[in-house]
This record gives sequence, structure tokens and C-alpha cells, in this order.
Amino acid sequence: MTTRDNQLLAVRPVILSIKISDNMSDDERFQNITLRPIIKLQNDLFVAVFKNYITKHKNVFYQLTIEKRLNYIDNAIHKDIKFRNSLKGIVIGQFTTEEYELYIKNSSALNKRMMNIVKQRLQHNIQLFEMPEVLKAV
Repeated sequence: MTTRDNQLLAVRPVILSIKISDNMSDDERFQNITLRPIIKLQNDLFVAVFKNYITKHKNVFYQLTIEKRLNYIDNAIHKDIKFRNSLKGIVIGQFTTEEYELYIKNSSALNKRMMNIVKQRLQHNIQLFEMPEVLKAV
């Protein structure tokens, strides 16, 4: 394993609730061992990226009800291909070489898992997406 790979693995958080079993699918194992820790590590960056997304889309998000905000997050991740690719890049850039080799064998299914976890994270962090004071004063 390269120094880069060792360093990437060393900074990932340990998620104690993750259970690994022999009867798991390869995709589920990859999700639990690789995707979940990386997405947790990158959480603050995902929040910052989504705040920027809100701003670039004229702050419409702030005028929505909570339910519509949740749908807005879902639509941004699943329908805005440029935004989706940016989020994927944030995760894939944290893969070790070996993880990348596993990822490319079934990238379509793993991308779905990845984006669903990112969506859940953003939705659970919805309180962090309140209107900035600068905008409230306008």
C-alpha cells in the first residue's frame, strides 16, 4: 500500500455502529467500510458545498418549507448532474487505489449508494442551512 493510501485510511473516522458480516453483498461491504467513513469525514465540506449551491441558485431554498427543502436537496443531488458529479468527486478523491479498483467494477450501483448517503447527511443537517444574517437584513 502506498503512503497516500495509508494516510487516507488513517484520517477516516471509525464508525462503531458499522457491522460487517460474511453474508453481506460486496456493495454493502464497500458502502460500510469505505463510503460511510469517507462521507462522515467529508461532512463539513458537503455542508459548505451545499450552502454554495443554494447561493448560486438565487437562495430560493430559504423561501421553502422544511418538506420542500428536503425535496430540494433530493432534487439537487439526483437531477443536477454537475452538482452530483462534484459530490462524487469529493468522495472518490478519498479512495485508496485498491478501493478505486473495487469501485470501478460496479460504479453505477455504488454511486447510487453514495448519493443516497450524502443526501441523508445533508437532510439530517438541514438546520445548518438557515438563511445567513446578511440575507435576513436585506
